[in-house]
Amino acid sequence: MNNKLSRYLVFYNPQVLRSNQIAVEINDWINQHSGLHSECLLISELDEDLNQSADLLIAVGGDGTMLRVGRVASLIDCPVLGINLGQVGFLPQVRNDEWQESMIKVMSRDYELEPRMLIQGELYRNGDLLTKQDALNEIVVTRGKMARPVHLETRVDDSVLAQYVADGVIVATPTGSTAYSLAAGGPILPPVLRNIVVTPISPHLSMGTSVVLAEGCTVKIKVSTSHSAILSIDGQFQISVEDGDNVVVCASKNNCNFVRFQDEDYFYRDLNDRMSIKKRGIG
Repeated sequence: MNNKLSRYLVFYNPQVLRSNQIAVEINDWINQHSGLHSECLLISELDEDLNQSADLLIAVGGDGTMLRVGRVASLIDCPVLGINLGQVGFLPQVRNDEWQESMIKVMSRDYELEPRMLIQGELYRNGDLLTKQDALNEIVVTRGKMARPVHLETRVDDSVLAQYVADGVIVATPTGSTAYSLAAGGPILPPVLRNIVVTPISPHLSMGTSVVLAEGCTVKIKVSTSHSAILSIDGQFQISVEDGDNVVVCASKNNCNFVRFQDEDYFYRDLNDRMSIKKRGIG
């Protein structure tokens, strides 16, 4: 890695304690270096029409901040460095007291890029495309406020996988396999894989196990409900789903590249520690 990173965008989440303070410190530190330029922005200023060019996006917050920044970073083909101020998570982030050491490594190009797959979700109604969004963790079709299950005919390519009568279905990436899908009983996948995980939520009299799909598969979900349902993208964007709607999920053409300082085996090495912390209720 020889090309110098000269332009940075630092995003902070005001809902995370000390996020603004740490982001300003990082921003000022970068701008003190000759030939480097950095801007400090609210996470709310980040959207898919980001026109500013950057060599690195820095997300100061927790996993949620990383997800939001990561989706946009994938669109502009820019790597992401996460500074963790939130709860214990599975995304490759550095602690807030290590950011200066990490930035020195960034400037000397002493790091690796870890590509993570995204999935693309499309919502169709009467054959018309209503929305198309990428997700870094998961795309979820779930019941609305009424405590009644929905019927979700779920196909893999052209074959019926299951006729779920459930609270919902999670379609997750390997990155998302340690999030909502795991809480619903799904398996953990190494983040470097490009497989999709399908996990039902509280299934009633239907297949209750998760299924790991081969790379390149497309998931098609037909929604049957007498009440409301919801399509959720990474738990951050929601749209109402109606009876007869179809949701199509496949691998996105975009990747998100996370800056990683650890060796490639860090995921397995840290897995037990992170799961133990979560079980103790700390994460």
